Amino acid sequence: MSIQIEQLTKTFGAQKAVDDISFEAKPGEILGFLGPNGAGKSTTMKVIACFLEATEGVAKVCGFDTKQNPVEVRKRVGYLPEHNPLYKDMYVKEYLGFVADLHRLKNRKEKVGEMIEKTGLEREQHKLIGTLSKGYRQRVGLAQAMIHNPEVLILDEPTNGLDPNQLLEIRHLIQDLGKDKTVVFSSHIMQEVQAVCDRVVIINRGKLVANESMEQLSARVSGQQLIQLECLGNLETSILEKIAGVQKVLPQGGNRVKIIADGSDDIRPSIFEAVVRNNWTLLEMHQEKQSVESIFQQLTQN
Repeated sequence: MSIQIEQLTKTFGAQKAVDDISFEAKPGEILGFLGPNGAGKSTTMKVIACFLEATEGVAKVCGFDTKQNPVEVRKRVGYLPEHNPLYKDMYVKEYLGFVADLHRLKNRKEKVGEMIEKTGLEREQHKLIGTLSKGYRQRVGLAQAMIHNPEVLILDEPTNGLDPNQLLEIRHLIQDLGKDKTVVFSSHIMQEVQAVCDRVVIINRGKLVANESMEQLSARVSGQQLIQLECLGNLETSILEKIAGVQKVLPQGGNRVKIIADGSDDIRPSIFEAVVRNNWTLLEMHQEKQSVESIFQQLTQN
């Protein structure tokens, strides 16, 4: 395995940012690493990239422990953090040459030229980084992460700030890289995750809540119903939860709830009977079309 995470915990004072999570990623796999803001995604990525040290547990990259062999890990990891730190007073080509020197690359000129071409920076290579748009700064960040040809790429929100055309180009680049590298890809754009990733790990409040392939995640989509319900009257979630097939009832504010039920039978007639039996006035009931966004919301809602 390129990445092995075993019972990883990271605390900051009394706060547990990451709480006893375990997962793996293998070569040739693009792993979507998802979670709401503050879930612990960036912290976990920083531990893998040796920017932070784990409080407990083990993190290994290509067999090297991030605590015991951080130098060897850094040789094998390319890292693009969420807040892309660049030297804005350097020119693009100059900066990439500087990064190549840090990695002690012998074929410095060739690697810089290759990264400029791969990330579409030909027209911007002689510009100051500080004058570039956010999208092009992301490309520079991707180029520096890839320049030493690492076995593992850690990309934290790599498509942030890109326009639709740039986004498509970077998506194809990530898919191409994923053929022979391990890519850990974090994004809030679920369509990007569906389009790019082979497998998904979802964490919430530092805890692992899903670790499965995109096919398994899609099976969840087809195996559930989502019903939006709004009624006048004393709407009691406990009554709705007793209906056969109902898995969860999520309050949405006021007299609105979201009902999650299994996909075996249409649950709406049973809900309607419960509404009538309890003298609630039905204002709205409709079935939502399931999506990966829905699954993400269900797994990460309080």
